[in-house]
This record gives sequence, C-alpha cells and structure tokens, in this order.
Amino acid sequence: MTFSEINLFGVYVAPISVMMVATWVVLIALRKVAARFGLFRYVWHPALFVFSVYVILLSAFVLFLAR
Repeated sequence: MTFSEINLFGVYVAPISVMMVATWVVLIALRKVAARFGLFRYVWHPALFVFSVYVILLSAFVLFLAR
C-alpha cells in the first residue's frame, strides 16, 4: 500500500506526521498507566525507556497500516 498526503484544513501533510501524533497520544496514556502503577521504578533510564516504547509503537502502527 502506498501512503498519500492527507488534506488537513487545506494543508497537505505527510501521513507519517499523523501517525506520529496518534502514537504520541497512545504513549501519553501508557505513560500515565505506568506512572500510576509505579513501573518506572524498575527502569534504569525512564526517558530512554519512554522513547524506546514510542519508537516500537510507531513502527508497529506503520507496519499495521502498510499491510
């Protein structure tokens, strides 16, 4: 499948930018759940962990939509 530009209020944006924003919203929810249960205590570097989860989610999202 090929991705095409998305018309957003008259401005054409790349589809990856929309996917990045959607992934960021999902990541915010996951971060709140992890903070609520204290899961960041078990992580060596929380910022690096959150970034890694973001990259994994974005990759999965792109692969799911490209299928």
